[in-house]
Amino acid sequence: MGESDRYQDYKRTTTRRFTIGQPGNALFALFAINIVFFFLILISRVFYLYSHQGIGEQAPVFDAIEWFGVPSNLTALSERPWTLITFMFSQGGLQGFQLMLTMLSTMLWLWAFGYILQDLSGNKYIFPIYIYASWLGAVVFMLVMYLVPPLRQYSYNGFLFGAQTGTAGLAVAVTTLSPQYRIFRNIGNGIPVWILTALFLLINFIYAFSLTNANSFAILGGALAGFLYVLQLRRGKDAGAWMLNLYDWITNLFNPDKKVPQRNPVKEKVFYNTGNRKPFNKVPNVTQQRIDEILDKISLQGYHFLTDEEKNILKRASEEDL
Repeated sequence: MGESDRYQDYKRTTTRRFTIGQPGNALFALFAINIVFFFLILISRVFYLYSHQGIGEQAPVFDAIEWFGVPSNLTALSERPWTLITFMFSQGGLQGFQLMLTMLSTMLWLWAFGYILQDLSGNKYIFPIYIYASWLGAVVFMLVMYLVPPLRQYSYNGFLFGAQTGTAGLAVAVTTLSPQYRIFRNIGNGIPVWILTALFLLINFIYAFSLTNANSFAILGGALAGFLYVLQLRRGKDAGAWMLNLYDWITNLFNPDKKVPQRNPVKEKVFYNTGNRKPFNKVPNVTQQRIDEILDKISLQGYHFLTDEEKNILKRASEEDL
């Protein structure tokens, strides 16, 4: 076992994991948003049925998901642009027990893959991957509805909704990051995460081969987005950085404790110019935070992307048994 492998196992067993109620837990926030939208749609349906009691068959057909799901028709989309955000958190289209069962299974898959991604890379990439996967899935959904002949006749009343598309992005991103990551390690050598991903994709787009379910193609689009996101990360490009910057800007907009950048760096005020002379050799301290940062880099890009300094830190940490 190499240095990076030993420390990956050390990190999983000793690092404090995110708890459900912990501030900044992106996975829990994503999970909570889906639950809130689910009950919002459910309550609106119950309220509508209650308000139309006694009307009988004269009551118009109503399903709130039409106001939350993204329509396949571009004209309808232009009238409901907010659906580009709400559709990825909304679940509907079914009735009673079937709706509850679908929602439960979707949230279990979301939590499973989100938890693994959180374990591998923390909170940073959960929302960006989920959103990008949902958007690319929506684009594929519209294209399929317009271009596939059996589906073209439904292009004026089709809707895409649910967390399956975003979850597919998380699943493939996790598998691309660490295909040999294992779950249920107490069962033999554990189950590789790629098997879990394959099972999820098979269940969710099994009807795609009949060309009668555009949602299945949307899930394929979401899966592609997860793969492309990690591929860009390994090239040193974070496509979700602007989302995180926007979030930080909004949260700090009215924060009196936010840090104001200094115009003159401290080193210009305190230190003098020594020319080419080096008064001492810089030896970086080996801290747990530094080790975690290096392990995160290994998870995203691989051990061979480490600098000589980072490899030396891992070697020193291994020798000092930190």
